[in-house]
Amino acid sequence: MITKETIDKVYEAARVEEVIGDFVQLKRAGSNFKGLSPFSDERSPSFMVSPAKGIWKDFSSGKGGNAVAFIMEHSQFTYPEAIRFLAKKYNIEIEETELSNEEKEIASEKESLFLVSEFASNYFQDILLNSEEGKAIALTYFKERGFTNETIKKFSLGYSPTTWDALTKEALGKGYKLEFLEKTGLTIVGEDKQFDRFKGRVMFPIQSMSGRVLGFGGRILTQDKKAAKYLNSPESDLYHKSKVLYGIFHAKQAIAKLDNCFLVEGYTDVIQMHQAGIENVVSSSGTALTPDQIRLINRLTKNVTVLFDGDAAGLRASIRGIDLILEEGMNVKVCTFPDGEDPDSFAKKTPLQDLIAYLDENAMDFIQFKASLLMKDAKNDPIKKADLIRDMVASISKIPDRIKREVYIKETSRIMDISEEVLFNTLAQLVKKDINELGKKLKNNETSVQTAFEVHKNENPIVAPTIDIQYELEHKIIEILLIYGNVEEEFEDILLKTNEKGEMIEEKLMKKYKVYQRIFLSLQEDETELANPLFKSIYNELINYFNLNETFEIEKYLSQLTPESSQEVTSILMNDERYSLDNWEAKNIFVKAKDKTISQYVSETILSLRWLLVSKIIKELQSSLSNEIEVDNSEVLSGVRDYNELTNMFSKKLGRVISRHN
Repeated sequence: MITKETIDKVYEAARVEEVIGDFVQLKRAGSNFKGLSPFSDERSPSFMVSPAKGIWKDFSSGKGGNAVAFIMEHSQFTYPEAIRFLAKKYNIEIEETELSNEEKEIASEKESLFLVSEFASNYFQDILLNSEEGKAIALTYFKERGFTNETIKKFSLGYSPTTWDALTKEALGKGYKLEFLEKTGLTIVGEDKQFDRFKGRVMFPIQSMSGRVLGFGGRILTQDKKAAKYLNSPESDLYHKSKVLYGIFHAKQAIAKLDNCFLVEGYTDVIQMHQAGIENVVSSSGTALTPDQIRLINRLTKNVTVLFDGDAAGLRASIRGIDLILEEGMNVKVCTFPDGEDPDSFAKKTPLQDLIAYLDENAMDFIQFKASLLMKDAKNDPIKKADLIRDMVASISKIPDRIKREVYIKETSRIMDISEEVLFNTLAQLVKKDINELGKKLKNNETSVQTAFEVHKNENPIVAPTIDIQYELEHKIIEILLIYGNVEEEFEDILLKTNEKGEMIEEKLMKKYKVYQRIFLSLQEDETELANPLFKSIYNELINYFNLNETFEIEKYLSQLTPESSQEVTSILMNDERYSLDNWEAKNIFVKAKDKTISQYVSETILSLRWLLVSKIIKELQSSLSNEIEVDNSEVLSGVRDYNELTNMFSKKLGRVISRHN
């Protein structure tokens, strides 16, 4: 594990404009820099870098953070990988902390698996390029496929010789342990012998998002009918085939830049498309598409174009993956190639500009695709046509966005010549069924769910967005902490004391607090917690930071955050217009900074949040009391007492704030 001292040195040395300047052409704009977003295809620069604050913000995609966050986002590195990258850039020696024996064992084993996989990849490449067998058999095969030397090196293609244990012997001779060769699946260990899993196959290393070798795919070149044509590494601590995509390491930057991902089936499809000049392409490696693979793409883009060959049977089998993509809230298009063609063969013989034009012109919406494909089977059969329509509506029901659902319903109505009312009724039934099933699952996990959409028949489902007051107030708490957290202010306190007559009276006095202390103590007073998980996490991190540090250093604070928290924090610090203080009355929130001191602003925000939360308790009590038919008198009295105490307490504290919220 990298030491904190090393991480601190990296943060001190890394200048955000220098780090980003290696990847983005920046131009000075006052005290800041601006440039074109590396995460979207834009013509007007909306990518801002603030050297003074040590942060960046991409207004086209909403992403933001510090120098480390940029490297993680741009190169899809993990946090340690980003630290190591920057340490190398600034010539900082990396120091490792002393791990516990258990941590050492886990880290050591996983790293050993990576090292063995890396060794095997290099070995296969060397055999391909430098051995007589490799050049005669495997290199000839790759050349026949049309792959250039540059492409072969780019994808680290290799060859495993036909000798039973060539790799195993070489690895053991170099000091690698048999147990790690077995755990990676490179070596199969029997009772009296061990042998190579991939012998006699051309090799395709499968890399992680950051480029580390996770496993292999091997294609046999002989006509052995007993052997599988393609063979993948078995499941291991490194390789989970349902969670990896072939080519993601080489494609990630192009996918993010072009905001689209082409999804193909095989290794050679990916390689040939890259060689042709289309780099935003990945493969599910011949396996059925999984939610984990889709989420991997979703980190880079919301848009997927699935490329199919002309095989009708293969189309129907693969079309099931489209619903999974829709469920993730992503946009799907489908492009098919002429009969007898696949992405590999078509890309090999088509000039780049013609290939780009073909993909643009022939990519169709998934609804049009399903209709054109399945109508061939339905023809004049009304039962098959009904099943087809139901299948199309089932796909639409997977889409989370109700506006998109209505658009697709209207399109289906037009294509299939059926009334929208029937389709909306069918959709409503399917959505209701899905919601009920989801509700059961959530109930089993003791989780509540609130349905955020409705399905309307032949009506415009667009409604005015409702403002989540609690969300807005919790967001204000975070904003106040970031901007004023370390500022010391005088706040009004209420001291309860006894007068000469023995009566309890309130005495107001002014007391100095730092803003973060006042917020923390106020929320602790009645055990109020932020409901939004992200805000709650940022709140806890901020309070801990202020408790441990005298000054608020943005870079130091951001270094401790998760990418999600960092993105939210930088949005606030870069004054994103979404978080302006204007127009709060229209949102039914009555806290404004204008003409108020910091202490007044802080106090009213906290009290508004506390009242909102307590008012929910009050409404629940009112509801329970009004609905009681046969109750225990003591329970009723207790409920009334709780209600009165809460109302009286907040009437004194909030005054006009209560009247405005009621």
